[in-house]
Amino acid sequence: MKTKAIFFDIDGTLVSFRTHRIPDSAQEAISALRADGIKTFIATGRPWILIDNLEDTVFDGYITVNGCSCFTADFKPIYESSIPREDVGRLIDSGITDEIPFVFTDGTDMFVTGINERVKAIANLIRLPVPRVAPVEDARHKDFFQMMGYFTEEEERENRLNLFNQILTHCTPMRWHPLFADIITSGNSKRTGIDKVLDYFHIDLSESMAFGDGGNDIPMLRHVAIGVAMGNAGDKVKAAADYVTTEIDEDGVAKALRHFNLI
Repeated sequence: MKTKAIFFDIDGTLVSFRTHRIPDSAQEAISALRADGIKTFIATGRPWILIDNLEDTVFDGYITVNGCSCFTADFKPIYESSIPREDVGRLIDSGITDEIPFVFTDGTDMFVTGINERVKAIANLIRLPVPRVAPVEDARHKDFFQMMGYFTEEEERENRLNLFNQILTHCTPMRWHPLFADIITSGNSKRTGIDKVLDYFHIDLSESMAFGDGGNDIPMLRHVAIGVAMGNAGDKVKAAADYVTTEIDEDGVAKALRHFNLI
């Protein structure tokens, strides 16, 4: 079937970690897609407040915070899912945030409970300022789409914190970097966000395509009709895709779209 909707991750997919911008080839490709009537969407782990690197590229809608806040280009809500307040309360009461920094975001605001080298490293990687610091108690009795915990994959595997079986019992970690994890309500992902957006725009799943490079892109790459992994993606991401293109800095987006005769 004809491709009618294409979803793009941001970091490492549309935006280069080296130049921190969208290559001209990708910008031109997206403009050509839209001129041909193909809808284009962002699918990112970033909250809206941190989407500041798309330059003048125009999209038809946004899947943000790993599928927990989806909306149209004119900000009409399509789907929202907040972390249960009881999970946030247990996290606060556990004292874990005294040891490990956590970020809380509702999409338009965010704060971090503390700053360490991991927080600084991730901020530097995506070329963003460190979030404002606030007491973890400020998160109590409030709604958040996503948290970010600065614990490693090894710490998560060891389950030393008993984080997801005793405290954040309704939550799931999503990871695109080994130093931290996005944390969202279980049952959500970029995959579910795609389903919500496709339903809103009356587009069939068989008419969809997605580009990604990180671990949190795996569900959507497996789900859409054509999943494209960037050349800079890890082996697990590439294995989940139908096609592997070149790296973002080697015009990977445009090359894949030409491969499928979409531009």
